[in-house]
Amino acid sequence: MNQFLFVILFFVPAGISNSIPPVAKKIPFLREWKTPIDLGMEVRGKRMLGQNKTWRGLLLGSIGGGFAALLLYPFLVSRNSTILNVSPESFFVIGFLLGAGALLGDSVESFFKRQLGKPSGSSWLFFDQLDYIVGAILFSLPFVRFSIAQYAVMVVTYFSLHILISYISFKMGIKEQPI
Repeated sequence: MNQFLFVILFFVPAGISNSIPPVAKKIPFLREWKTPIDLGMEVRGKRMLGQNKTWRGLLLGSIGGGFAALLLYPFLVSRNSTILNVSPESFFVIGFLLGAGALLGDSVESFFKRQLGKPSGSSWLFFDQLDYIVGAILFSLPFVRFSIAQYAVMVVTYFSLHILISYISFKMGIKEQPI
C-alpha cells in the first residue's frame, strides 16, 4: 500500500471523532446530556471552553474513533505492518486516543477563541481546521511517527476534508455555519 494512502487512512478515526459531537447533539435521547467539559469555570472572567464542548461529545467522539480503528486498522496493518507495528488489541486504544486528541485539540482552540472574545460557534479560519489535526497527531506519537512529507499530506487532506464536510453539514442543518 502506498505510504501516503496509509497515512490518510490511519487518520480516519480522528476525522470521524471530530464529526460525531455535532451529530450526537441532535440525537433525542443524548440531547439532555450536555455537561460542559469546563463545568462552567472561567479564566479572566471568560468561560474556559463554552457550552458546546461537552463530555457527551468528547466521550462519544473518542469511542467512535476507537471503533473506527477496530474496523479499519486490521486492513492497514495486514498490508503495511512496517509502519504500524502494534497488536490488534491496541487498535481500539489508538483510535480512541486519536479521537480524544482531535477533540481536545479542538477544545484548546476553543479556549483561545473564548479568551480572544470570539463567540462560541464562530468561525476562525485555519485554526478551526487545524486544531483537531494537531491534537490527533500529538496523541498518535507514542504509536507511530511519519515523515514530514507524510504529515504534510495528512494536514492538507484533512484540512480540505474538514472544509468540505463542514459545508455539507451546514447544508444538512447539522452545523450552524458553513466553515
